[in-house]
Amino acid sequence: LSFPNSRAYSLVDSSQVSTFLISILLIVYGSFRSLNMDFENQDKEKDNSSAAGSFNGNSTNNSIQTIDSTQALFLPIGASVSLLVMFFFFDSVQVVFTICTAVLATIAFAFLLLPMCQYLTRPCSPQNKISFGCCGRFTAAELLSFSLSVMLVLIWVLTGHWLLMDALAMGLCVAMIAFVRLPSLKVSCLLLSGLLIYDVFWVFFSAYIFNSNVMVKVATQPADNPLDVLSRKLHLGPNVGRDVPRLSLPGKLVFPSSTGSHFSMLGIGDIVMPGLLLCFVLRYDNYKKQANSDSCGAPGPGNISGRMQKVSYFHCTLIGYFVGLLTATVASRIHRAAQPALLYLVPFTLLPLLTMAYLKGDLRRMWSEPFHSKSSSSRFLEV
Repeated sequence: LSFPNSRAYSLVDSSQVSTFLISILLIVYGSFRSLNMDFENQDKEKDNSSAAGSFNGNSTNNSIQTIDSTQALFLPIGASVSLLVMFFFFDSVQVVFTICTAVLATIAFAFLLLPMCQYLTRPCSPQNKISFGCCGRFTAAELLSFSLSVMLVLIWVLTGHWLLMDALAMGLCVAMIAFVRLPSLKVSCLLLSGLLIYDVFWVFFSAYIFNSNVMVKVATQPADNPLDVLSRKLHLGPNVGRDVPRLSLPGKLVFPSSTGSHFSMLGIGDIVMPGLLLCFVLRYDNYKKQANSDSCGAPGPGNISGRMQKVSYFHCTLIGYFVGLLTATVASRIHRAAQPALLYLVPFTLLPLLTMAYLKGDLRRMWSEPFHSKSSSSRFLEV
């Protein structure tokens, strides 16, 4: 969901530029964190297989969630039901939703801070894990990142500052991009096409049915602060917990303009969902590069120039995302109304990707089971 600014003297201002840069950085960082997690899992699999004296090609990280075709089809329906629940029963569920969001944001922001904490704690402490009984075992870097994340969430609850909300939203974006996988181009097309229809319907047509723009109302409605609710429930007095502000939940990125008179807003779904596609094509670029190196640099199709073969799918899709985001922003400023960002992001990312995959001869391979290796199965049979 892309929101316009209150003034239309320019098509793009400082708040939009900040949104562009941060969203692109989040997608790139989340994609590379995801790829790094794949490398770590492969190294663990090699160590386990060498220690056990056998090979198991189906071992995966249990924390990674792969979306299949059925989930891709039903996800827009589930998102619509959740949107309606928030629209009709927001006053009843706002506290529970705020607490759940704060817990998820705490874990996600700790994941975002983990590399920095690992870098800081590496010289002064060993990487041995500390046991906390039934809670599990954690390294010093994990404990530090979680402590900093809890502190930031508490400060956000007390102040409600937009910058802290943005930090939590960034953590949610990176964590979702890193831990969720799109297995093929077919699933990617199903998911993004369904979400495009979902976004367009709830932004453009919901007002005709519900007499209100459902998406805009849910996205902009602040929630009661849990401290204020707790103070009223326990009758702690008029001055205890009553000065805390209402909270704008971290489901979006907001940036003020240079004058501070208005904000630019972008939903995290418009970062995460195209980000999952970019993560998929980055993994495929890396897979294809490894396959070409294993085959001693076999050339691509004869009808494609060498320069075209050197252009990666990741760079092509990332440029499409930037152009789509720019188009959505210009459209919101021209029409002076909220725009469904996926209406512009999905065509500008999927169409160039499909065209390049067709020209390179990878479309059939990317459409289904792009990471399935026949050579690995043959090696397994030979052993």
